[in-house]
Amino acid sequence: MNLLDKLVIPLSPEHITLLHYISMLIFFLFVPYISIVLGGNILSLFYKSKGLKENNNLYVRFSRDIIETVTINKSIGIVLGMLTLVTSILIYIQLFHNANLTAVKFLTWSFVFVAIGLILIYTFRYSSAFNDLFNSIHDYNTDDQSLKEELENYRNGSKKLTFKAGSFGLAFLLIGTWLFVAGVTVAFFTNEWNGKGYLSIIFSWPVISRFLPFLITAMAFTGATILFSFFYWDGGKKGLSDDYKNFVRRIGINLTAISSVILPIFILIDITNFPDNSYSGGVFFYLTLGLLLLFLGYHYLYVMFKNSNTNYSMHIFLVILVTIFTVIIADQTAMGNANQTQTFELAQNFENVMAKLTEGNKPKVINGEDIYKNICSACHSFDHKVVGPPYKQTLPKYHDDVDKLVNFILNPTQNNPGYPPMPNPGLKPDEAKAVATYILKEVKKYE
Repeated sequence: MNLLDKLVIPLSPEHITLLHYISMLIFFLFVPYISIVLGGNILSLFYKSKGLKENNNLYVRFSRDIIETVTINKSIGIVLGMLTLVTSILIYIQLFHNANLTAVKFLTWSFVFVAIGLILIYTFRYSSAFNDLFNSIHDYNTDDQSLKEELENYRNGSKKLTFKAGSFGLAFLLIGTWLFVAGVTVAFFTNEWNGKGYLSIIFSWPVISRFLPFLITAMAFTGATILFSFFYWDGGKKGLSDDYKNFVRRIGINLTAISSVILPIFILIDITNFPDNSYSGGVFFYLTLGLLLLFLGYHYLYVMFKNSNTNYSMHIFLVILVTIFTVIIADQTAMGNANQTQTFELAQNFENVMAKLTEGNKPKVINGEDIYKNICSACHSFDHKVVGPPYKQTLPKYHDDVDKLVNFILNPTQNNPGYPPMPNPGLKPDEAKAVATYILKEVKKYE
């Protein structure tokens, strides 16, 4: 990581904000894709095993159709399952420069396990097709005993390869996604988790409480994807018998309904483990929006279940997908809030680098008193109310913590009932630090 650390470029506040947005977009691609691959592989393995044990061709066909549906093609797997993770790693290297690269280490190992898992799952997909082919010629009539034995060997070998590839692929993908969740969770606790052991982080309650809703979301979205792909996309799959349609419809509706009903419980449990400085109105807005969308999805699922139809397959798919998006936005917003100090330090480093480039080694002198008089004094005084409360009333709670006050100035929130919310003054990080230092020192004259 030291080599990567040296390659990090200084980031302006605008670039930091842009990286957060890019990270959010990357998660929009990675999380839904990896969710349906994970959930689809679990279902496919289950029905493959059950179908062969019970000699039920309906289950075997469903297993093959599921894995072909969720994996789409190899190019999609490379782009959405691998390149997105590589991009996330590069973004986290930039965002957590000189802070905590544990998150980057988890994401790097996540990429290794996810990549191996996807390779094995795609092997499972294609070996399943060969397995079905050998099963179809199992009763091939020939007097050539050696040919029969050779076909039987190929059939058994294909069957073993199928289950091994699927089982190991599932194991690697589960570990990879767990490490991914751990890496994102560490980003919430940039400094607090420094020095903690990797195993203690992986099995910590904040990581587990985030991984459980991830798994449940994966199953809900897999069920919605089954309904969407079988009954809506491109007019639905052709040539399906009524028995097979009813079977797929029942599985898709039940899986989506059960998973989405219990999902809000685990989401609410998860947000209680956020650090205190991560909460904001935006976080709760997007979480509430996601929960409302889920309740809308319950309505569509109920109608589909009651009327035994698939007319709302697309609606269910879009509702679950947009719910995933809103939860990602809330999650990334909370992470940004929790890392205001880190953002300030990165921006300050950028200012220092730019000062050296433009003015040699002479640091730029910023006068906090001038900033107070030109900007802050329009709404604040030290000893009496103007528009906002007097500083002697509000500043003692900061206990001379300059960084804490800087975070508030850069990202003001409604803290004092009876007063209007403070607008963002538009200061740069070094300007915010200068004025925070000045007013914390000056307010002591009024104690």
